[in-house]
Amino acid sequence: MPVTEQQVVAKLKECYDPELPCNIVDLGLVYDVQVTPVAEAADTRIDVKMTLTSQACPLAGQISAQVQRKLLELQGVAEANVEVVFDPPWSFTRISADGKKTLGLP
Repeated sequence: MPVTEQQVVAKLKECYDPELPCNIVDLGLVYDVQVTPVAEAADTRIDVKMTLTSQACPLAGQISAQVQRKLLELQGVAEANVEVVFDPPWSFTRISADGKKTLGLP
């Protein structure tokens, strides 16, 4: 059974910025998700473009490694690539309604 984008997003919601009590999807850190079948196998490759709340984030490597580990937990995923980008820059306007509720923001 192929991996769906919905499964990927659900898995990404298990990933948190260690400094904030909110998952990276609701924080608006995930910019793009690509789910691609691997032609020579019954596996899937996932490519994620994400950002961080700050370009100077000292936990950048830890967060991207956590994302990659979580994606590789999905059955049928052979490869997971995480690209951290800063264009467009992250802002508070990217936080979802659920994220604002979690963080106690208006």
